[in-house]
Amino acid sequence: MGRKFQNKKKKVAPQLEIVPLDENPPLPPQRSSDDVVPKKEKWVNKQRVLVFSARGISHRDRHLMKDIKTLMPHHRPESKMERSKTLSVVNEMCEMKHCNKAMLFEGRRKRDLYMWISNTSGSTGPSAKFLIENIHTMAELKMTGNCLRGSRPLLSFDSKFDELPHLKLLKELFVQTYSVPNHHPKSQPFVDHVFTFTYLDKRIWFRNFQILSEDGGLSEVGPRYVMNPVKIFDGSFTGKTIWENPDYVSPSKQRQVLKKAAKDKYVNRVEQKVKHEATRPVRAYDGVDNEELFEDDDPVETAKILAAIAKKKKEEAAKQTPKSALTKKIKEKQLQAVKDVIERKKARTIKRVKKV
Repeated sequence: MGRKFQNKKKKVAPQLEIVPLDENPPLPPQRSSDDVVPKKEKWVNKQRVLVFSARGISHRDRHLMKDIKTLMPHHRPESKMERSKTLSVVNEMCEMKHCNKAMLFEGRRKRDLYMWISNTSGSTGPSAKFLIENIHTMAELKMTGNCLRGSRPLLSFDSKFDELPHLKLLKELFVQTYSVPNHHPKSQPFVDHVFTFTYLDKRIWFRNFQILSEDGGLSEVGPRYVMNPVKIFDGSFTGKTIWENPDYVSPSKQRQVLKKAAKDKYVNRVEQKVKHEATRPVRAYDGVDNEELFEDDDPVETAKILAAIAKKKKEEAAKQTPKSALTKKIKEKQLQAVKDVIERKKARTIKRVKKV
């Protein structure tokens, strides 16, 4: 039996047509409510600053903190921190509030205000401590300037911030803390005011100006305050001291010096009183000549007294020997003395001759 072999034809795969992709594909007719709508975010720089204070600040310090919150729409509020808590707790508070910067106001004795600015992301730091001086709030100044609430500011720094190393670090810290991120939900898309940081007298002077015109016209808004840098730390509220101000004197020490100066002034005044009592004469001084002239106001009597005094002086002058007579007597005495000396010498020579 023979086998019949049939020729099997090879199947050819159909060629696919290249269809250009549509740039705008049609949307599906139905969409599930669980699907997330894709959204392109413009808010990239998500800097959040936790601005709060510790217990013990005065009313002026509280108003300054309120003004700073008004100027920084990217801040996060927080209630007052208890005094019993340490500064390291601030890092945990920032983590719970999803903040990477912190600004803490700390009061001492209801008089002095200290401000901490720190980078709390990962507790890496750095952090800086300042003594706040010459505080003037916006409500107190009542300046003519005005700016839009929530608008983004320009930051202007002095040329010193590019020369000194510790000021370079503070400049970067200020830029990341005070600058409002672009497209922040609570910010306005306008730039109508400027923050100026000026380094003068080893302090940092903060001012807020409204931009009136493009040619540089400014009008101050407020607030005003001066930051006296104390220390810069490596970590966030902890770590090694990177820089310390050698010219810093604490306010309590300054008050102590002033009290001591006032005390020395009082002691000097008491010493002068004691010296005056010790050197005061026991009896009165002798009267001046012709003091009887001042006892009577009658001019006739005064004239009579003056005439009597003149007559008395004239009589005393008459009793005295005149000058020519006195000179003659002196010459006679000198001549007699010379004669006596000559006679003594003659007598001595005669005695010597007789002996020989």
